[in-house]
Amino acid sequence: MPGQLRAKVLPDRQRRSLDDLQQDLDLSSGDSRSKQSAFWTMLTLSAVIAACGILTNSTATVIGAMIIAPLSTPIMGIALGAVQRRRSSAAAFVAFGCLLVITVGAVASLVVPPSYDLLTNSQISGRTSPGLLDLVSALATGFAGAVALARKDVAAVLPGVAIAISLVPPLVVTGVCAGQTAWWLALGALVLFLSNLFALVFAGMVVFTVLTYATADGRRAHHGPRRAHVMLGLLFTAVLLPLGANTVATVLLNTWTLRAKSAAERWLADTPGAMVTGVDARSRTLYIHVRSPSELPPIDGLLSSLEGQVPDGVPIVVDSTRGREITAGKVGG
Repeated sequence: MPGQLRAKVLPDRQRRSLDDLQQDLDLSSGDSRSKQSAFWTMLTLSAVIAACGILTNSTATVIGAMIIAPLSTPIMGIALGAVQRRRSSAAAFVAFGCLLVITVGAVASLVVPPSYDLLTNSQISGRTSPGLLDLVSALATGFAGAVALARKDVAAVLPGVAIAISLVPPLVVTGVCAGQTAWWLALGALVLFLSNLFALVFAGMVVFTVLTYATADGRRAHHGPRRAHVMLGLLFTAVLLPLGANTVATVLLNTWTLRAKSAAERWLADTPGAMVTGVDARSRTLYIHVRSPSELPPIDGLLSSLEGQVPDGVPIVVDSTRGREITAGKVGG
């Protein structure tokens, strides 16, 4: 970044000193006992609040947990330590903090009935299928958080940054899903957390390097922390691949459900008063929800209408408003 643009992002009069930044981000420096006590206390409380909000499907409660969650502090500490090429305890705080939050989620899952469908809870379903937009959001949040930490005058935006990035909630969802042995859902929530973690560290490293925090005297290092950037880039790519694949799968699934709805509407076109109320996919099966005051047309007509609209071999179930499910069979079967 040219010096002129860097001066606009971080004017000298608003620049925080490296010592101040390290004091905020390094939980092992200064009055470490007080800082660590506050960290573990607030992290435990935020995990409990997030677990309650997730299990009650309360967005406001989950937001409250995100505001007080302190996990972003050691994450940014990882970024600062990486650009300075120095060892820090930040990674250990993040690792043990993650285990604590996941454990809280697993304990909270004990109150969930075995028959409970986790995907009916929007707080869970929204965090078990991450995509590329989640990664873009995390990157932008990381840049905003790093700039806010480096400036004296924009600390007021940090609560907004805490709300924007999802750290504790996906870890709680990981614990809840793992406690219910829903391993794929747990993995999806964990991937969301890891993508946010790597995005925050990557953005923080970029900002702290550009703003010349890479060396103790505040001057730009000649070679920079290239090895750390390369390693983080590889990890970032490892997360990017499943997010990209999941995004493609989501787009295809949305396309197929729209096509299935159109095909079902054609199937019901000659039935007075009949209508399609929705189409959703569960466990690789398409469920077509219909409402009809009279008997439905022959089910073979629906399968014929779906051919070429969705992949062959997809099981189709028709769910009528009379409380009856009709297993139509497989497309192209």
